Amino acid sequence: MAAVESRKEWEDKAESPAACFARVGLGVSHSQVPERVWQYLKCCVADAIGIAYASHHYNFSDRTRKAIEAFDEAGAAVAIGCERLYPQRDAALINGVLVHGLDYDDTHLPSVVHCSASALPTALALSHRAEVSGTELLMAVLVALEIDGRLGAAAGGVFQELGFHPTGVVGIFGATVAAVRLLGGSQFDAVNAQGIALSMAGGSMAFLDEGAWTKRLHPGWAASSALTAARLAVSGFQAPQDAYGGRFGFYSLFTRDASRAEGLNWRPDSQPWALDEVAIKPYPVCHFNHAPIDAALTLRQQGGFDVEDIDHVVIKLDERQFGVVVDPIERKRKPESEYDAKFSAPYAVATALTKGRFGLQELDQDHRSDSVTLALAEKITCRHDPRSRYPQAFSGGVEITLKTGETLCKFEEVNRGAAGRLLEEEQVKQKFLQNCSLVLPEERAEALWHTIWNLDAQPDCGEFLNALRGLS
Repeated sequence: MAAVESRKEWEDKAESPAACFARVGLGVSHSQVPERVWQYLKCCVADAIGIAYASHHYNFSDRTRKAIEAFDEAGAAVAIGCERLYPQRDAALINGVLVHGLDYDDTHLPSVVHCSASALPTALALSHRAEVSGTELLMAVLVALEIDGRLGAAAGGVFQELGFHPTGVVGIFGATVAAVRLLGGSQFDAVNAQGIALSMAGGSMAFLDEGAWTKRLHPGWAASSALTAARLAVSGFQAPQDAYGGRFGFYSLFTRDASRAEGLNWRPDSQPWALDEVAIKPYPVCHFNHAPIDAALTLRQQGGFDVEDIDHVVIKLDERQFGVVVDPIERKRKPESEYDAKFSAPYAVATALTKGRFGLQELDQDHRSDSVTLALAEKITCRHDPRSRYPQAFSGGVEITLKTGETLCKFEEVNRGAAGRLLEEEQVKQKFLQNCSLVLPEERAEALWHTIWNLDAQPDCGEFLNALRGLS
């Protein structure tokens, strides 16, 4: 079949999901966005930026930045916390690594996609141009979030079962439409851009086997590739018109079921907003571990036992989550790296029960080698619980059996941070300030929060971008 070469040919075709995303993604306006969604969007942006600053405390940040700087190329785009400016695609890659590197960033739960980690870096990379206002930057982030949430949710939670990291394979598509929007491209361009993105999407779950760093790259690579796809499309590069359906489309490739593209659309005036199902994380670990951590902390706070009183613990999850945070159980009980620990349900629950908290510091080597925590982890097994609402919510719980035979149980049907239990603005601000405190003075962090919160009042993004530069 010949490629579609003209807008007339494209306009004569029935609207595909790609065409719907192009039309709505380029046409949706701030006036159509409910106030609660708009305010929560700013929470997600602020949360992502705070995490990016915290990432500068860890060596993966320096190694990423130094690798990019070795190309010795000048640019005009901002990487969060860096004084130097970078080429747009490099800045997008660095920012994606910074936002996602601690696995502390938000997640659209039905799709298991870390949407902000590719959406924000894409928007930042193009926002240094004078004509981009703060509102338009935020709208670009929202467009990417909404498209990614819909694309990922239609997969029905099978990406990880097939070995694909959802953020890696989905994140490029929403970011691509957002980039075309910021570049002033047409709907025809946005359709072509999604077709180009289809040949760039990817992300393997192989990092789980060794606790490797490659997952950190996925959203930044999605953002960087989205910029390339958008530029190519705006220049007239021809691409498949149906990125999502058909025998070689997105769902055939990444879910093995092309029918998942059927009925995929976006209607802002009649459908729920995907952002309502984006959860800001209270803990810096895989989202699958959050409900069990909360359940363990609740039982610990209720008291009546000490760690040495515990005979064994059972973690309750949906069995479809086991491949990420449970198996192989021997490795999960003894995580060999910080990244191993993030994806270990036994370590997460054992730490919550022994320490009474779980933050970034509980991932450090001293905590990972704590003999009491590791001894308790050896007593932990995991079991499928039919009460789980996965993937709509990341349910989970724990069952503690004491040496006396007494059993203590707690199950969280909806994890904290998810729809119905969203973190409030003040909670997000406290997380933001705590993350920034690792590398920024308190006064600067407070000023930065204020700048982010008032971004929609800025006629251009200059002040905002300057506020993001450097660590002093």
